[in-house]
Amino acid sequence: MALRLYQKLRHPFVPPSNLSIKATPTRRFSVHNSITMPQSDHSRKLVLEVKERLEKEYPSLPIGKNGRDDEDMILWFLKDRRFSIEDAIAKLTKAIKWRQEFKVSELSEESVKNVAQTGKGYVHDFLDVNDRPVLIVVASKHFPGDPVEDEKLCVFLIEKALAKLPAGKEEILGIFDLRGFGTQNADIKFLTFLFELCYYYYPKRLGQVLFVEAPFVFKPIWQFAKPMMKSYASLVRFCSVDIVRKEYFTEATLPASFRD
Repeated sequence: MALRLYQKLRHPFVPPSNLSIKATPTRRFSVHNSITMPQSDHSRKLVLEVKERLEKEYPSLPIGKNGRDDEDMILWFLKDRRFSIEDAIAKLTKAIKWRQEFKVSELSEESVKNVAQTGKGYVHDFLDVNDRPVLIVVASKHFPGDPVEDEKLCVFLIEKALAKLPAGKEEILGIFDLRGFGTQNADIKFLTFLFELCYYYYPKRLGQVLFVEAPFVFKPIWQFAKPMMKSYASLVRFCSVDIVRKEYFTEATLPASFRD
């Protein structure tokens, strides 16, 4: 792989300046597609139209929370697709089918505890200064292995973060701690899965993504990943640990790993 060409590179990566689980008792999380969102008469009409279309055209899809009759979820996908009914239906049915096939509702602390114990990813106990749940990825602890287990952990953590959304909030903060990252931690397949999650199944849920202390060896990963991220690339900010401390948390809420 081309990444091997960068194994000898150890200098800090200075990006362009304008770029701007612990095992606990078994729990399952029900994602609130934001707290019930106020709807105008027009948007309400569109939601009902999509709901009726789904019932007629896709009767086998599940109902209930995150199902074909979940009006909050329907409205969220309509907003994502700029209120295009056809586009929203296409993306929504894809997402609901994926949730069913992936068995998202069956994920729990217990089901992901083995991979979670690596410490490669977790949801922080506190919100950031903008009242967003925080999902932290420790890249140096990730080594490509069983993709199924890594994917389950990833989805579980996103669900867990979304379940922590305060009333009126709709987005989470993603932090990639890149200190100590090396080519042995690079996992293009997993990155592809992550970007598909964000685009197809959890659209507009990431408010911002921080790449903290990115080393030079991360540069080719970013160059490869950036086109896949599409519009999400604009959400990425390369920053230092000091920026994380000063701009995103208070002394009381700062993650322990960023205190040193």
